[in-house]
This record gives sequence, structure tokens and C-alpha cells, in this order.
Amino acid sequence: MGERSSRADQPDPADLLPPPEPVHLLDPDGTLHEDPDHPVDLDDDQLRLLYRHMVVTRRVDREAINLQRQGQLGVYASLLGQEAAQVGGAFALAEQDWVFPSYREMGAAVTRGVDTGKLLHLFRGTWLSDHDPYEHQFALYAIPIGTQALHATGFAMGARLDDNPIVTMAYFGDGATSEGDPHEAMTFAGVFKAPVVFFVQNNQWAISVPLDRQTAAPTLAHKAVGYGMPGYHCDGNDVLATYAVTRRAVERARSGEGPAFIEALTYRMEAHTTSDDPTRYRTKEEEDEAGKTDPIARYRRFLTNEGLLDDDVEEQVEAEAAAEATRMRDEIYEAPHGDPMELFEHVYVDDTGHFERQKVQLAAELAAAGEVDA
Repeated sequence: MGERSSRADQPDPADLLPPPEPVHLLDPDGTLHEDPDHPVDLDDDQLRLLYRHMVVTRRVDREAINLQRQGQLGVYASLLGQEAAQVGGAFALAEQDWVFPSYREMGAAVTRGVDTGKLLHLFRGTWLSDHDPYEHQFALYAIPIGTQALHATGFAMGARLDDNPIVTMAYFGDGATSEGDPHEAMTFAGVFKAPVVFFVQNNQWAISVPLDRQTAAPTLAHKAVGYGMPGYHCDGNDVLATYAVTRRAVERARSGEGPAFIEALTYRMEAHTTSDDPTRYRTKEEEDEAGKTDPIARYRRFLTNEGLLDDDVEEQVEAEAAAEATRMRDEIYEAPHGDPMELFEHVYVDDTGHFERQKVQLAAELAAAGEVDA
């Protein structure tokens, strides 16, 4: 029998528990409360860049919804209201670190420099995605719930074996914490001390299922204890708190201390996707109350209070956001669809028998529909 690991080197569960209250640095009026445990080590240009990323994200998010309404996209998953959680989290990563997104991470994509137009090809159905994951260390969108947690963990474990000092981050929602894949990923990550951060955007609703039907735990962050990793809890509508908490988790992972779990409390202001009708399960009063914590409005007040945002800077940011939305629209509008047979090109190195039969079957169906020559 192999050696059994000692429990003596395991962390004290009390050290893994999240704080009683979410980490919060910015009040709704923009007042900053500095926290020595969560420093914000950003210069003025970086503080303004956070704002630019959030404003651009919101503008392209709205444009994507418009494109879907015009029949240019089959579906789209909005992140309205979650800009601070996504941008703050992604901003804490180093250039060489990897992001493994779900299907809602337009804000993280903007922060990483991913071409937003190319990203939308997935929702148009012209291709799985048209961006190169290795250009900005941003993996393909994951439509199945929670599978990206496994991908992030496996990638992180491989990097650790290669002595590659990167950190991976898996974004997923509160609903995904009820799925098996994130559970398996966090189990492996905890046992093997993989340098991965599990970033959960708790937007209160898993489609139409409220959080209290997803877990009986005091918070989602408390789940981390069971995997032997610390659970962090932050105000996900506070971009500075989100950045500071994520930076702490990233530095911990990079130093070899293992994975971490972050719960960013936020709210999904739009429908789950453009195919959803949130009026069937949410009240207008709830949505109006959530709107009072708008992350961009809060951060704008902070920058204004600090003398970092004036009319000229704001006009420049709005112009950049409009230009990006236009560029994205030009990329995707009436984009031609590819050859359906491309589905088979990047799956196996050597075709299998059943795989070849599927190719023949699809080719015959396309020919019968008059879409390709027989």
C-alpha cells in the first residue's frame, strides 16, 4: 500500500471560513473605506481603466441584446448588473493567467482584450467561437453548466506539474454550484493544491430558481471548507472590493498554497437569456431595489469624488464604448455561416468508425436539404 497522507498538515477549518459579512470597500455614494487586509494597489490610470472596462462592457452587452432582437443572434446571455464582478475579478489576474468562462463573461472578455465581435459568433451559430484562446488566455465559452470548472482545474494541475507559475480562474454562477462538475473540480483542486480560483457570481437566480432553493449553506462561500480551500465573500457590485479579494486569492494560488473559492454577491438585472421572461418569477419591486446598487453608478461617484473623472474623460470613455459596440456590430451583422461539416474537423486526430458514419449521415442530410451538393 502507498503512504497515507497525514491530516496534520491540513488547514484549520476556522481559517477557511468566509468573513461574517462580505468584503465591502465602496459605499453607494462612492465613499471608499480602506481595508488593510484587502488593499487596492492601483494607480489613477488603472482606476480609470476599470471604469472604461465596465462602461464598454455594458454598451456591448446592450448591443448584443439588440442584435438578438434583430435576428442576428440566436440567443444571448446578458450580464447587466454584473460588470463589477467580472471586470474586478479579471483585472486581478496577470497577463499569463487563464480565464475559463461560462456563457455570460463578456465583462471578463473585455478586460482580457478579447475581440467582442468574434466572441458573438457562438451565439450567431457561425462557429463555436472565432477568437484564439491562446491570444489572451481566454478559453471558449462553456454552455454546459459548470464544465469549465473541470477545464480550469485540469489546466491548473498541468501547469503545476510543468512548474508553470500561472493561475487559472473559472467563472460560474450560483446555479452551477448545484451541479456535479464544479464539485468534482473543487475536490481535485483541493487535494492536489491546484492554482485555480473558483469565482462564483451569485446573481441570486439560476434561471427561475432562487438561491434559497440552491443551497442550505449560510453562504455559497461556506462550501469551500469542505474542499479544504478558503472561502472569500465580497460585494460583487463593488469593483474595488472584488478586485482586492480576487487579487488575494490569486496571489495565494500562485504562491503554491492551493485553490480558493470566491462568492461575489451581485444581481442579474436582465433576463437569464434573451429566451427568458423574468417577470414570471421576479417582481418589479425586487428589480427596482437591486437597481439601487448599480455597480457603474457607484464607481462613477467614487472616481468623481477622487477627481479622477470629469466630463472630458467620461465623454472619451462613452465614445470608446460606442465605437466598440459599432465595431462588434459590423463584425457580426449578416456574418456568413460556415460549412456544417467543420463540426468534424477538430475533434479526433484519427477518425473513428462511428465518427465517419456520422459525417456521412450529416452530408446526406445536407444534400437532401439542398444545402450542399450530393
